[in-house]
Amino acid sequence: MELTKTITAFTKIETKPRQRINWKSQRLAYLFLFPALILFGLICWYPIFQTIMYSFQEVNLSGFKGWVGFDNYRRMFGNPIFYIVWRNTLTYVLLSIAIGSMVPIVLALMINEMRRLSAFFQTLVYLPVLIPVVVGLIVWRQIYAPEGGILNGLLQLVGIPPQLWLQNPALAKPAIVVIMTWLGAGGTVLIYLSGLREIPLELYEAAELDGFSVLKRIWFITLPHISARIKIMLVLQIIFVAQVFTEPFILTAGGPANSTRSPVLEIYDTAFNQNNFGLASAWSVSMLVVLSIFSILYIFLQKKRPGEV
Repeated sequence: MELTKTITAFTKIETKPRQRINWKSQRLAYLFLFPALILFGLICWYPIFQTIMYSFQEVNLSGFKGWVGFDNYRRMFGNPIFYIVWRNTLTYVLLSIAIGSMVPIVLALMINEMRRLSAFFQTLVYLPVLIPVVVGLIVWRQIYAPEGGILNGLLQLVGIPPQLWLQNPALAKPAIVVIMTWLGAGGTVLIYLSGLREIPLELYEAAELDGFSVLKRIWFITLPHISARIKIMLVLQIIFVAQVFTEPFILTAGGPANSTRSPVLEIYDTAFNQNNFGLASAWSVSMLVVLSIFSILYIFLQKKRPGEV
């Protein structure tokens, strides 16, 4: 088929042997890079190292109190809230994949098919990213309000009774994930659009000659070519959602009944409300371990394969 020949022609990539780095010839470059590495280590790596050290200490606002070994970790694992917040995080991640992962892809495909209004809709989709998060959350709190809320008002028009969107444990997490999707979809849409516009037009022309429908062109051409970006964005989405803090902090304060409480919110509460920086550091280390696994996966998925855009 014409389409098969065209795809083969564009996906063939010559593999070249990987050249070894001559470290001796790069000494001068690393000499100039050394001050930046020192600064990077002080800003990024030193706080991580200090947090790990704090997790084995009793520390509060008044300073260091002594070494406690693994007591902070025993307290963390022995607290039922530990399993509640990580179960909430898993639910956040699954809901974000089910609700939020497809929205940017669909929007990017729709905008990419436009000819005249493409730039306008790109701007429209990206606008929520430019709005301060706190302002956006205050607006959404009014939308979700049990009485006088816009969403409940629309539901009443079709005969559905008002819902307690942020007060019902069964609805609070999905409601927050919808807000997170609205806040973060704009940047992801632009990333997908850049990938879509790198796909050779000859592939679509060959598909039309072979009688492919729009859905078939999307399935056999578009999605395979941006599959690398989809995988990477999916891992990044998991990393960002696992660190959710602002939304439950402002909208629900972790309630109702701890149903929206997240690890970062627990770290904040332990450090600043309970004045226990050692235990909060142990919580932070647990997050460091979990997110490091997904970060390694992200680095692995960044490696492009033949035919991926």
